Amino acid sequence: MTASHHNRRTLLKAGLTGAGAVAGGLLLPGTATATTTGTAAATTTGTATADPVPLLRRDRPVLTHGVQSGDVTTGSGIVWSRADRPSRLIVEVSRDPSFRRARRVRGPVMSPETGGTGKVRVAGLLPGTEVHYRVTAESLDGRTCSEAVTGRFATAPIGRSDVRLLWSGDVAGQNWGINPERGGMTIYRAMADRRPDLFLHCGDTVYADAPLTETVALPGGRVWRNIVTPEKSKVAETLDEYRGQFAYNLLDDNLKRFTANVPAYVQWDDHEVVNNWYPGEILNDRPEYTEKRVDVLAARAFQAFHEWHPIDRRQAVDGRVYRNFRHGSRAEVFVLDMRTYKDANTADQTKPGRILGDRQARWLVDALDRSTATWKIVQADLPIGLTVPDGKGIEGVANGLPGAPGGRETELAWVLREIARRRVRNVVWLTADVHYTAAHHYSPDRASFTDFDPFWEFVSGPLNAGAFGPNTLDPTFGPEAVFVHAPPAANTSPADGFQHFGEVNIDGRSGALTVDLRDATGASLWSKTLQPQR
Repeated sequence: MTASHHNRRTLLKAGLTGAGAVAGGLLLPGTATATTTGTAAATTTGTATADPVPLLRRDRPVLTHGVQSGDVTTGSGIVWSRADRPSRLIVEVSRDPSFRRARRVRGPVMSPETGGTGKVRVAGLLPGTEVHYRVTAESLDGRTCSEAVTGRFATAPIGRSDVRLLWSGDVAGQNWGINPERGGMTIYRAMADRRPDLFLHCGDTVYADAPLTETVALPGGRVWRNIVTPEKSKVAETLDEYRGQFAYNLLDDNLKRFTANVPAYVQWDDHEVVNNWYPGEILNDRPEYTEKRVDVLAARAFQAFHEWHPIDRRQAVDGRVYRNFRHGSRAEVFVLDMRTYKDANTADQTKPGRILGDRQARWLVDALDRSTATWKIVQADLPIGLTVPDGKGIEGVANGLPGAPGGRETELAWVLREIARRRVRNVVWLTADVHYTAAHHYSPDRASFTDFDPFWEFVSGPLNAGAFGPNTLDPTFGPEAVFVHAPPAANTSPADGFQHFGEVNIDGRSGALTVDLRDATGASLWSKTLQPQR
C-alpha cells in the first residue's frame, strides 16, 4: 500500500485519532492534534496495516501508532502498540504471513496509566526464525476488537549466520520535523529497503527540548513545512508532554513502516529530557522551563521513553537502559547509558570523572570479557574522541586537552586498559549524536594514553534533524578521522542532505565485518571491511 495524501481537515481528524482519542470520558495521555500549512501525509500504518484503520470508530478500539518490535533474543521478542482507549493488547504470532497457524498471546491492558501503550514479550519461538505478528486491541468487555496491524521480526540466530544491522540517531531536532511536502522522514524508507536484521537507535529518539514551528525559511526562498502538534509546540515538562514527543514521530508513515518490519535495540541520550543534561542539574538559565529540576524532568521522560519503545525494562541492568544481546556466534551488542550516571558538565578536568558510572563500567568490561561472539559491538550514545562542549564545561567524554586522561576520559581509559589486559578482541564502537557521519581509528601509536589496543569508532546521523560538524578530535586516545561527511554550514536542513545512517554486515562464514556509511537515499559514501583478530 502506498501512502495516500490528505487535506488539512483530514489530517486534523487523523491527529485526533492517531495521537489520542476520547476513551470513557478520558483523553489518553500523549494526545496530539496535528497541523500543517502544507499537504499532509497519511497517518495510517502504510504497508504494516492488514486493513485500513478507520479514522474514528466509537464502537471499538483503534490502534493509533502502528506496531514496533525490539529486544529480540534467540527465542523471543517484544511487540508494542498503542490504543485510543482502555483495551487489551492481543498479539498473534505465526511463521506464516497468512496466519493460518497462529498462536495467540494475551498482553496487558493499554490504559491512561501507560499513555495508552502496551507491550508483551512473545516467547517460545525458534532461533533464527522469521516471525509474523498481528496486533489487535480488544475491548475490556471482550466484545469488540480493533482492526489488525501486522509486523515482522526475526529471532536471533545461534550459529555462524550472516548479520546485517543499521544504526543512527537524532530524530526531529533543530526545528526539522515531519515535512509531508517532502514525503516525511524518507530516510526510514531507505533503511527499510536495506532489509536489516536489527536497528540500533543510538539516542536522541526525540527532541523534547526543541519545539517546532509550522514553517522554517530555507536558503533561496524555499520553505520547510512541519506538521506540528500541541506537545511539539513547547518544551516538554509534564509526563503527557514527554509522551507527545514519541507520539509525534510515529505520525510519519516511513517510520511506522520501518518499525513494523525491523526490530530495534533502543537507548536514550540527552534530548529525550533536555539538551546536555546531567543528574542534579538545575535549569536556572532556561526561562522556558517552569520545572527547573532536571531530575524531575528526567523521571518523567524516562517513563515515557520506556512506555513508547519495545524495551524490556526487566532485562536492563538495574531497570535502566544498559543491557546486552547476543545475535548468533558472530555478534553481540552492548547497549550503553552514558547519560544517567554521568557527573556534572564541568570545566574542571583535573579530577577523574564519570560517564558510565562505576557499576556500568565494570558491567561493560566483564560482559565484553565473557562474550564469545566474534564481534563485540558497543552501542554508545556519545562518541569517544570528539570534543562536545557545554558552555564552559564538557558534555561528552573527550575534554579537548592534550596529555594524560582527565575528567571523564579517566573512566574510559580504565575500560580500554581492562579489555586490552583481558585480551578482548574485535570491539567496535557505534554512535551518533554529533549529526554527521565519520570513521575514526584509535591507536596507541598516536595517543598520549597508550595502554589499549587499536579499535574503530563509527559515527552516523542524523536521521531527521539539523546537520552539523565536524567536531574537533581529542588526541588522548590517538584518533584519526579516516572519513568525514559533514555539511558546509551548521544546522543544514534535511532538504539539503547530510542525513546519514550506518550499516554493518558480518559474513557468517568468514567473520569479516563490513561497515558502510550511507546517506539518506541509502547510497554508500564510504566502506571498510575488518577481518577478525584471533
